[in-house]
Amino acid sequence: MQLAEPVVSSPGGEVNLEERRRVEVLQCLESAGIRSVAELSDMSDADRCKWLFWNLHENLDAMRQMEPALQARINSMQYSVMDEMLLADQSALNKRLDLSCRWTMELSFPGYPEEVTYPIGDGWINLVIANEAPAYLHVAAGQKAYLDADHTTYPNQIYLEGWISDLLWQDIRTHLANPNPSCRTDVVLLDSTLFPVRGDFDFVAGPPGAIGVTNVEFRAFSHPTERRMVRRSEPRRPR
Repeated sequence: MQLAEPVVSSPGGEVNLEERRRVEVLQCLESAGIRSVAELSDMSDADRCKWLFWNLHENLDAMRQMEPALQARINSMQYSVMDEMLLADQSALNKRLDLSCRWTMELSFPGYPEEVTYPIGDGWINLVIANEAPAYLHVAAGQKAYLDADHTTYPNQIYLEGWISDLLWQDIRTHLANPNPSCRTDVVLLDSTLFPVRGDFDFVAGPPGAIGVTNVEFRAFSHPTERRMVRRSEPRRPR
């Protein structure tokens, strides 16, 4: 049976196109989203991604109980700088950081001592490096990024579009460019920073069906052997 086209009206009676597009996107995700948590292990990466997006929009209170966290393991990076003219007598540098990554989802369950991790596919993190969000980036005031997916095969690849300050970039750049293959950097998004882009959350923005992100956390990890060598070089503490 073909679903009727959703029509959502604003208090003034006009059709809210943004909300209608959001509902249309969520209808495409519903078949995976309504499946139980117990089925996550048997689902494909793409279906787990659909499950996450749908439940964050339609089942947010229950999702908060599981404290969802998204972790992006960085595979490679590309840093680019472009000199662009803003006005006739001014110029500015457009700095961008593009990260190829592997996304995983962590959920907490009662009775389990640790989070359960599920892969949800490959993707990208595209970040503008600036002191404030550029005007062309679709984020609200104070918002850092939004999570979206490749809508041509929704969702095939999950990606994060947003911005970070130049100060943060200076702190993380040496970790991202570390030549040691045993060192890695992850981007972690916690449940307290994820909010569905919809009418009742006006502090996040993004494409229909997206997830707003209010904080971007980088975690750098070193090889255990490297950490042991650092400890051995430190003076012994008196007992």
